[in-house]
Amino acid sequence: MSSASDPHPLSQLDETVHQRARLGILAILVETRDADFTYLKRALQLTDGNLGRHLEVLVTSGYVELRKGSDGRRSRTWARITPRGKQALLVEVELLRGLLASLPTVGPPATGGEAS
Repeated sequence: MSSASDPHPLSQLDETVHQRARLGILAILVETRDADFTYLKRALQLTDGNLGRHLEVLVTSGYVELRKGSDGRRSRTWARITPRGKQALLVEVELLRGLLASLPTVGPPATGGEAS
């Protein structure tokens, strides 16, 4: 158990990374290296505007770079995780692991609609 002066893992989470859509974007990009806008939108079930806003936040934070190009028929936007983004994701994962490790062991979820 940590002392009262040790910060709780939740207090150290990076809100830029921790938000569900942005965490998903970074997780996909660390696995695939590059992903186009349409792939990210479909994989994360986001609207164009929603994905665009989350990518903007990640770009502003230096976690993602965007590249625009064309496949001959239409323009496309590609996203790539930066070294800073990889590091931020790694820190986030380690903090979450620490949080999970600190939780007491619990049994399986209740079945049959029982409240716990």
